[in-house]
Formats: sequence, C-alpha cells, structure tokens
Amino acid sequence: MKGIVFTEFLELVEEKFGLEMVDHIISNSDLESNGIYTSVGTYSFSEMLQLLQHLSNKTDISIDNLLLVYAEHFFSVIEKSYPGLLATYKDPIEMISSIENHIHVEVRKIYPDAELPTFEIIEKAKDSLIMDYRSSRAMHHFGLGLMNKTFEHFNSTAEITLEKIKADGTHVRFVINKN
Repeated sequence: MKGIVFTEFLELVEEKFGLEMVDHIISNSDLESNGIYTSVGTYSFSEMLQLLQHLSNKTDISIDNLLLVYAEHFFSVIEKSYPGLLATYKDPIEMISSIENHIHVEVRKIYPDAELPTFEIIEKAKDSLIMDYRSSRAMHHFGLGLMNKTFEHFNSTAEITLEKIKADGTHVRFVINKN
C-alpha cells in the first residue's frame, strides 16, 4: 500500500483526535515500518489494518465509518494535488465510471507499483451507475466515501447503496442513482 495512504491517514487522525491518538495507535501496533512513513514508500496493508483497528477500539467508531471519514479527507488531498484530473470531468457519474480506465491509469503513472482495487461497470445511464468493486483489502467504504465526495464536488447528490456480493467485502456492488 502506498505511503501517501498512511501519511494522510495519520494526518487525519492527528487533526480529528490529536497527536496522542496517533502515538497510541502506532505504539500499540506491531509495525514493520515502526510507524515511519513517506508518501512515496510502499508498506504492508496489515499495518493499515492494525492502525484502523486500534483507532476503532479507542474511539468506538467502526472501521467502515472511519474509512468513510478518511475518504472525505483523502478527496480533499486529490482536489489540492490533482485539480487537473477533476477538471477533466463535468459530471460525477462520468468521473466515477472512469475510475478503472482513466483515474487508476493516472495513479499508476505516479505510483507504478500501486495495488489498486478493480471497478467493473455493470450498467451505466445518464443518472445511474451499477459498478462492481473487487479488492482483497475490502476497503469498499473508502470507495463509498470518495464517491460521496465526488457528488459533493459537482454540487450534486445521489443515493449510493452497496451490496456485498462476497460476505468478506472483497466483492461489492455499488448502485448509484443521481438525485
């Protein structure tokens, strides 16, 4: 997992819960990196799981809800760092439906060894989208949060539901209906 995911996560934790919480979740985890991350480094996903689990335990906030909040934070990083990418699109459905064939292509140019989830378009219309998410990391709530912020970015709203195709969350279907 790319280091930017870790550095931004710890920044969010500090912003929302304080530096003591950052210290707590790092010191209570068994991290190969010792909790020292660079945005361009690559780290084990198990480290993110440990950090999330310790934060969830300490705050009584579910990992899914923490991932939603983190995605909102991460979207602001995308807005600041890659405004040209967002400017490519005029509509949230167009942007979300291009994750696999455009956005992830651009991410791989910056981070060639990034391990990204896959998104498959099942059905697309002007105001709706059905899309399958697959990832061994089961971070679908991170994706959901990014989708929510995408609609907000375009001053639009949508009803987004997710259906777990596999109980472990490694295959999820997103059904998006623009309001």
